[in-house]
Order: sequence, then C-alpha cells, then structure tokens
Amino acid sequence: MTKKHSHSKHKESAPEETPDAGAAATPEEAAPPAAEEAAAETSPEPVEPLQHQLLRLQADFENFRKRMTREKQEWISFGNEKLLLDLLPVMDHFELGLADAAKNGAPAAFTEGFQLICNQLSAVLEKAGVRPIEAEGQPFDPNLHEAITHMPSDTVPEEHVVTQTRRGYKLGDRLLRAAQVVVSSGPAGE
Repeated sequence: MTKKHSHSKHKESAPEETPDAGAAATPEEAAPPAAEEAAAETSPEPVEPLQHQLLRLQADFENFRKRMTREKQEWISFGNEKLLLDLLPVMDHFELGLADAAKNGAPAAFTEGFQLICNQLSAVLEKAGVRPIEAEGQPFDPNLHEAITHMPSDTVPEEHVVTQTRRGYKLGDRLLRAAQVVVSSGPAGE
C-alpha cells in the first residue's frame, strides 16, 4: 500500500513538471502570438459592425427624440382646437354687434365697451396662434374659402371674393375654419 501511495505522488509531481517542460518548448511559444495576431485581425471585423450599429441606434434615438418633441408641440398647439372653434362664433357675434352698433348709431360708451371686449378676445385668440383669413378681393381658394354663391360684379374680377359673410381662421398653418364668401362671376353683361 505504501508503494501505491508513493507511486501516486510520482504521478502528481509528473504533471507539475510537464507544464514546465511544455513552457520551455519553442513551438508552443510561437502558437500564442500567432493566435493573438489572428485574434487581432478578426477583432476589427466584429467591432466595426458594432460601431456602425451603435451609430445607427444613436441616430434612430435622436430622430425619435426630435419626432416626440415635434409631436408634443403639435399636441400643445392643437390640443385646444375644440375650445378655439367654440370661441369663434363668439368673435363673429362681437364683430356683427359692432357693425350693427355703428350702423344704428348706438351710444359711444356702449360701442367702446364692446370694442374693448372684442379686442381682448381677439388678443387671446392671437396669443393661442389663431389668425384671421383676409378674403375680400383675394382670388378664390377652395382650401381657405367656402363659396356660398356666385354674384356678378363689375368691380371685382371673376373668381375673386366679392364679400365675406363669415370670417375664416387658421391655427398656425392649419385651417381652423374656412371663410364663407361670395365669389364674383365677372361683369353682369357677359
């Protein structure tokens, strides 16, 4: 038994000596640098696609961030569209009331008070990005105007707006409400 035990010690010491003997051999030393060179040659290939992928992901994220910022601004700008549409008839009635007051000789204090309120409402709408569409005398544009009738006119060229019956408005670059207009059909004699 003691022999077996001593023999197993020899086996244990032999493997310890083998790495030293293998480390001294020159062919094994040459293999790791070749492997390192091969690894160095192959490592730029995986890194380069990863860099391109990273750049694409960064560009995609930047585009996403810009799109979300733009959409957020649109939500803020157009979120109050229904409220603004509900206020437009109020503005129409103020303008009609002022025109009627001037026509019928209403007291100056009444007209001035009405005008101040109308100006305040107009300023609030303007602050919200609402702009009136000026239609009288302009060429008829079906994207901005709603023609309610055609009328012969000697002073206004054909297919131009003779008069506006209801003012139109834009919210930013979007049409909020089309202007109702009467369009010239040209001189009456033709």
